[in-house]
Amino acid sequence: MTMILTLIAGARGRQSLLHLASAVAGVVGISGGPTWLADDACDFVLDATSPTLAEAAARALIGDTEIDVLVQPATNRRKRLLVADMESTIIENEMLDELADFIGLRQEVSEITSRAMNGELDFTAALEARVSLLAGLPDYVLKRAASRIRLRVGARQLIATMRSAGAVTALVSSGFLIFAEGVAAELGFDHVVANQLDLMGGHIAGTVPPPIVTGESKREALLTLAANHAVPVQQSMAVGDGANDLPMLAAAGMGVAFHAKPAVASSARWRLDHADLTGLLYAQGYRRDEILG
Repeated sequence: MTMILTLIAGARGRQSLLHLASAVAGVVGISGGPTWLADDACDFVLDATSPTLAEAAARALIGDTEIDVLVQPATNRRKRLLVADMESTIIENEMLDELADFIGLRQEVSEITSRAMNGELDFTAALEARVSLLAGLPDYVLKRAASRIRLRVGARQLIATMRSAGAVTALVSSGFLIFAEGVAAELGFDHVVANQLDLMGGHIAGTVPPPIVTGESKREALLTLAANHAVPVQQSMAVGDGANDLPMLAAAGMGVAFHAKPAVASSARWRLDHADLTGLLYAQGYRRDEILG
């Protein structure tokens, strides 16, 4: 089977990429030279019966240098459906942590968030526990929290480029619709799925109405969107950073753990630890001059 091995450098790995690309070709046994997608990304074509072994050999050679490695089949490389997590993926923030800042509990809530995203806590229980701490906060803090949202580098380019190529894009978040709708509108996502947040008398009630968006919900959303848009699942891409993203990462044609929690990065078939979100475009073979935004 013809495979593609892609090297994508993070900001501090670019100067090493040219040298390490040649070294990777040697250790993996690639005879042809690289195809340069950009000055920070290149492809190699290889015939590999075990892509995981080829990837492991490349990663071992690269070591701690900030260069990501992806190995995948050459067929169906450009995806027709993108399903993305929002918090710590499309945006830098965790919005429950931002809200907790208004009651002086940011550190405590952030620790719970981190453990839940690493799969150490039941996600639904952890969500409900954190939201209960917000009970009584005036609802105007939601607007203040939204003003803190910081888009990940490459988010605009990722969505603009894939939509221009005809792909369907969906933001599927276990966070709150009140934030996800704004992010989706700004970036141009076609669909958005997220949790509601109960409000009562101008205040946050401290509860989340069912159904809560869980890892299984995200997986079902991906499969439903693929079916509704007549996209074969192997032509879908999912991206996320938390344990609740693993089901959709496993279900997608290419599921990428992005700057993920350790348990997630070690469980996902593909991962980007250093590149920004344009790395998802290089993973699909887009060249720099094809990237919009």
